[in-house]
Amino acid sequence: MILVGQIATLVAAGVHLLAFVWESFLFRRPSVHEGIFRIPDSDVHAAHLWAFNVGFYNFFLAAGAAAGVVLWWAGQDTPGRTLVIYVCTFMCLAGIALAVSDRMALSRRRGDGVVGALAQSVPPLVALIALAIG
Repeated sequence: MILVGQIATLVAAGVHLLAFVWESFLFRRPSVHEGIFRIPDSDVHAAHLWAFNVGFYNFFLAAGAAAGVVLWWAGQDTPGRTLVIYVCTFMCLAGIALAVSDRMALSRRRGDGVVGALAQSVPPLVALIALAIG
């Protein structure tokens, strides 16, 4: 189960790395701001600062998760596992916050953020469960 937890952690890191690229570098593209985030052209200018900043939060989470797994694989079990658990907990809770904001229909229609909330919270939750079992 430990390997499942580590792989789920790397998947979670990949999801957050992808979000970083979308939010910090590709946000102005209509396929990203409208297609992925459901933000109309008229709101892109106002949301760009937010998206750029949040993208870097996602990058730091991805880096922390990957660093934890690398430390673990390098034989640094306690610091690696601790970092993985902390970052995965953070990711999972942030996904729950995204789901709550979606239910409240903050800035977009209710239901538009479900996929993002699941993508953000399910892989780290799988990692945490696998690590708790294993």
